[in-house]
Amino acid sequence: MTTALHRRRLTFWAAGAAALALTGGAVAIATQASATGDKPGSAPSAAGKVIWKPNTAVGPSTFASVQCAPGDFKVVSSGAKGKVWQAVQAAGQERCEALGPTLTAGQTFYVGWAAKVDIADSDDRYIFQLKCDPSTGTANHPIEIDATNGRVRLQEWDIHHVAHPLWTAPIVNDQWHSYALKIHLARTGGTIDFWYDGTKQTFTTGSGTFTGTTYDGTSDYLKWGSYHPSPGDAATTFTSPTMATTLQLATAGS
Repeated sequence: MTTALHRRRLTFWAAGAAALALTGGAVAIATQASATGDKPGSAPSAAGKVIWKPNTAVGPSTFASVQCAPGDFKVVSSGAKGKVWQAVQAAGQERCEALGPTLTAGQTFYVGWAAKVDIADSDDRYIFQLKCDPSTGTANHPIEIDATNGRVRLQEWDIHHVAHPLWTAPIVNDQWHSYALKIHLARTGGTIDFWYDGTKQTFTTGSGTFTGTTYDGTSDYLKWGSYHPSPGDAATTFTSPTMATTLQLATAGS
C-alpha cells in the first residue's frame, strides 16, 4: 500500500530526475567523462580546475614575462578563434616569446592551445618550450615543439642536452592546429603524453607515453612564440594556453 510518506518520496525523486534532464544531465556527463579518461571534447570532471590561463583582455602583462622587441608581441583578431596572441620575430632577431608560470618538480598537469605559423624561410623556429633555468649545464629545454614551413616536430632533450625526436607531422603556413600535452616533471623519470588536432599521438618509441627528462636546473617554465635567429621573418599566432588538471579543461579553448 502506498502511504503519504511513500508518495512524498516518489514526488521528490521524480522532481530530481526532471531537474537533471532540464540541466542536460550534467552530473551524468561529468561521471561519464571521468570514466572515459583523456578524451578531448568531453565534459570536464567536477574535480578538474584551471591552473593558469593568460587573458587577451588584459594583454601581454598577463604572462609572467615577454621576451620580444617592443610591439611585436600583441593581441590580434583571428576569425572564429576570436582574440588570440601573435609573436612576430623579425629577420635576424633571436626570439619573440611569452613565458608562463614557474613550475615545480614533481608537478603533473595538462596544457593545451592552438597555433599557426608563418615562416618566410626554411629554418626551424621553436614555437613551444618547456625551459630550464639555468640554460647551461642542464637539458636547457627538456621539451620543445619546433616548426618550419612544411614540418612540425616534438623533441625531448635529456640531462646531457641530447635531443630525442619523438614525433613529426606535415604542416603549411597559416593553418591552425591544436596541441595538448600531459607533463609529469622530473629530472629522469618525467613523462610526456601528446595530442595533436584532438588525437592522442604515438611516439617514435612506439609508445603513447615517453619517459625521460622533463625538469632540470633550479627553475622551469613554459614559453610560446618563435625562437631561433634566422634570415627570414616568422610569426606564431596562438590561442591562450591553458594549464589544467584535466585534458578536457586544458583543450576547451583550442
